[in-house]
Amino acid sequence: MKYAKLLCTVCAILSVPTFSAQSSDAPSVITSQIQPLAARSLVLDIATAGEQLVAVGERGHILRLMSDNHWQQVVTPSRNLLTRVRFLDSQNGWAVGHDASILHTRDGGLSWQLQYHSEALARPLFDMYFNDIKNGIAVGAYGLLLRTRDGGKHWSREFHDELLLEDDRTYLLQLKTDDPAAYQQESDSILPHFNRLLPLSDGRLLLLGEMGLVAISHDFGNHWQRLPFDYQGSLFAAQEYNGRVYVAGLRGNVFVSDLTLQQWQPLALPQSATINGMALIAGHLWLMGNSGVLIKLRADNRASLEQQLKGENLLTLAADRSGNLWLAGTKGLQPITLK
Repeated sequence: MKYAKLLCTVCAILSVPTFSAQSSDAPSVITSQIQPLAARSLVLDIATAGEQLVAVGERGHILRLMSDNHWQQVVTPSRNLLTRVRFLDSQNGWAVGHDASILHTRDGGLSWQLQYHSEALARPLFDMYFNDIKNGIAVGAYGLLLRTRDGGKHWSREFHDELLLEDDRTYLLQLKTDDPAAYQQESDSILPHFNRLLPLSDGRLLLLGEMGLVAISHDFGNHWQRLPFDYQGSLFAAQEYNGRVYVAGLRGNVFVSDLTLQQWQPLALPQSATINGMALIAGHLWLMGNSGVLIKLRADNRASLEQQLKGENLLTLAADRSGNLWLAGTKGLQPITLK
């Protein structure tokens, strides 16, 4: 029943042990090293902090876009791969990554503090979301979900069996009665990987993951409802656009639904590369993926391949305060001009 393979958006092979987490209330701090070529190394995400762009990537790299259009690396309290960064406002932001690392900034990304880190847990976080300065959740591999109610001072782990497939849920309930020790071990890894969180405009929270996981929460992740979804592959990207919700993942599989989220229609793409990210730019939905594909999806759901940067995988696209566009991926950060 266990999922033995961890799929991540950069298609790297990760070894993720399945033993239980040990919360690190006073984590040891190993600072990142300033690397002259950090902006050209693997970058997985870019976020906007007010008018400032902040990017994260390998070895704990965090970079800020300066006024002269060069990316400046800042010192961080981690050397773990960072997978996602989000800002609540122009000053407060969080980044997450491997070894369940959670970093926090109060000054727009100039300095960072380590809020949580667990080498014992030894599994990556892939996304996080705060709905206010105190309440946030972080999600990752093997159903890892951490919650804070005090701005990240303390994080607690939650197990949501409502996100299991029905067969797995039945199996786990039986195991709880028959073999409590095996139940504890199995419950630590039986959930699918949680890959992406998407806050919807009506206040609901969407969760995407492995094995065709699409779930919705009406109470900020305290309870989840797994939605009917025919596709059984991993999903990595989601975006609300023109009153619809789009999700995408392995091998160019993209689906769209209205806001009821009850019927998902597949969309045809000009390429079958895995889609890692989505971004709303200039009134269109842009999809970034492996094999360097950059695809534009129009309001009528017609898709066109706008550019293909061979020899690299693309993760995200962001616009700076001057309207210049930046791609992030396996070859770092690069400016790009769209048609």
